[in-house]
Amino acid sequence: MTARTLYYAPGACSLAAHIVLEEIGLPFETVRLDLAKGDQRAPEYLAVNERGRVPALYEEGWVLTENPAILRHLARSHPEAGLLPEDPRQLAIADEWLAWLSSSHHVAYAHVRRPERYSADESAFPDIRAKGAETFGDLCTMTEVRLSNGGWALGERYSVVDADLMVFWLWARGPVVGFDMPDRFPAWTAHARRMAGRPAVRAAFAREGLTLPA
Repeated sequence: MTARTLYYAPGACSLAAHIVLEEIGLPFETVRLDLAKGDQRAPEYLAVNERGRVPALYEEGWVLTENPAILRHLARSHPEAGLLPEDPRQLAIADEWLAWLSSSHHVAYAHVRRPERYSADESAFPDIRAKGAETFGDLCTMTEVRLSNGGWALGERYSVVDADLMVFWLWARGPVVGFDMPDRFPAWTAHARRMAGRPAVRAAFAREGLTLPA
């Protein structure tokens, strides 16, 4: 195992860490997990991350999990990349974004994608999915408003928040939710298209076999 390894699944929330690793520009390796096949529950992976989730970042005998923690760690460990602001208030806004995306968008999407986490009664799944999609749509509308001034999540400064936003735009566009992103969320779509112009995003998308925003 090299000094830095990212365990990821294509199109999962680990995409944000994948993009940030490319932005930093230091050597790293990747281990691809197929969640549909249950790779995340294999003993080999549980020895890395007992929670059986992605991402997991290995660094020289140390493993870090949870996307917001990984994003902050990478940015703070490599300040030369400029992926987090130094100003305390701007840093607090970045933290606010990361917390909000993980505690709201991710949870609402999980209700649509994995209703079995929230009920053992399969007859309840349609209602769980419907309410999750409604909540996710409301949250996406809030994100649209926050991005309506153009630029990046923190204004003129690109940051790890933008990499995280790319994940949720991709999920909103995908088959589980299927939102018409250009029509319903034009500002967020413009942000995603700016992201698609970054070499780090293109490299991560290519490795994961994902389609860039048109």
